[in-house]
Amino acid sequence: MNQITHPCPLCQAVTTWSDNPNRPFCSKRCKLIDLGAWASDEYLIAGDELPSPEHHEVTDY
Repeated sequence: MNQITHPCPLCQAVTTWSDNPNRPFCSKRCKLIDLGAWASDEYLIAGDELPSPEHHEVTDY
């Protein structure tokens, strides 16, 4: 059977796709480092800045 391999998006180590519970990462460590980067705002998604919460009116329904 042919194993599909790809580089880990974090450390670039070659890893397999099938039977890898951490895919696309090579390990749980890389997976958690990436999650931490998202949680600490190291990664950003481009787009318009959202208005600050004080500009929203609260309406009771």
